[in-house]
Amino acid sequence: MNRFTSTFPRLETERLILRPLGHEDFPAMAEFYGSERSRFVGGIVDPAKAWRQLATEIGHWTLRGYGRFGVELREGSSLVGVIGPWFPHGWPEPELGWDLMAGFEGKGYASEAARATRDWAYGSLGWTTAISLVAPENKASEAVAKRLGCTYECDIEHATAGHVSIWRHPGPDA
Repeated sequence: MNRFTSTFPRLETERLILRPLGHEDFPAMAEFYGSERSRFVGGIVDPAKAWRQLATEIGHWTLRGYGRFGVELREGSSLVGVIGPWFPHGWPEPELGWDLMAGFEGKGYASEAARATRDWAYGSLGWTTAISLVAPENKASEAVAKRLGCTYECDIEHATAGHVSIWRHPGPDA
């Protein structure tokens, strides 16, 4: 358990628990970033770089006061995904991002967790808008954006993410 756990919010949905990421999530993160599943979020990396990505996710909370959550099923403890608000240096504006581990796609978990974190970002962080950056070839992620009520805005060339589409989330009053 990391020493910052008590300062991180814990969100719950009907099927999911959204909690801080920690050292125990490294095996799942290493597997994700070591597989083709990571092709739309930077590509395949070795375990050392997967460790750095986990540290980046955790450190984002310290630097920004928020970040992406580790998502698990209420009826299990394995990492389903990493989902939530994200705004690293160089991003065009605050984003809601979602990465799902293998075997958890197609069950609505990304939409459910993203909706909960969007509501949290609007209610607790005071966000009035959010985007999601989606690789145009990532049709599954595009479908999640559409299920969340996002609208396509434009394509951009991003220094880190490459060629991506900006999908705009509906505001908190929508």
